[in-house]
Amino acid sequence: MRVLEISPEVWVATGEASTGRLTPADLATARGRPAWRARQLLDGRALLRGLLAEVSPDSADEPVMTGHNGKPVLAGRSMPGISISHDGEHTVVAVAPGRRVGVDVQVPPRHLGHAMVRRCAAPYANHLSRMPAPLRHTVFTEIWTVQEACVKTDGTGIGGRPWSIDVPPHLDHGDWRGLRWRKVRDLIDVPVACAWEATP
Repeated sequence: MRVLEISPEVWVATGEASTGRLTPADLATARGRPAWRARQLLDGRALLRGLLAEVSPDSADEPVMTGHNGKPVLAGRSMPGISISHDGEHTVVAVAPGRRVGVDVQVPPRHLGHAMVRRCAAPYANHLSRMPAPLRHTVFTEIWTVQEACVKTDGTGIGGRPWSIDVPPHLDHGDWRGLRWRKVRDLIDVPVACAWEATP
């Protein structure tokens, strides 16, 4: 498991984690699901439990519940913010004690339509169009992960219109509606972003 503290008391992690930390409730949540989804769910829970054990040990075994708009929350008393994201073979989790947090991981698409770039990165569409395709796809995906991380933190999901959040391609961090965000470039080789409440 690889862990980064991207801001004071805001941690992001990825990699393998011991499934020995899974609780009976975690295992029960995976039952009856398609094999791929059960594996994804348990990988995320194991990684989350591993990160909690390192940074918020009192919370490591607390039940994970589904909150507003499907956002995972811990049901115990300590209430650290948590977030889990999957794409392809990648799983990333975030923990921020005492504040809301959101994380997103995305594998850059093989094909990226002009309409999608205009929708999600309109102010920068011409700039992106001049980039070689592989770089354009990665930079666009970095923008999209920030947008997704922000609405995950905010709890609004797609209803929060993530595509409307201004994320300059040349900035690695910024602010949006009382949240801070960061492109997490040094965790894995695909785009990851995290957003969190600026003040708990």
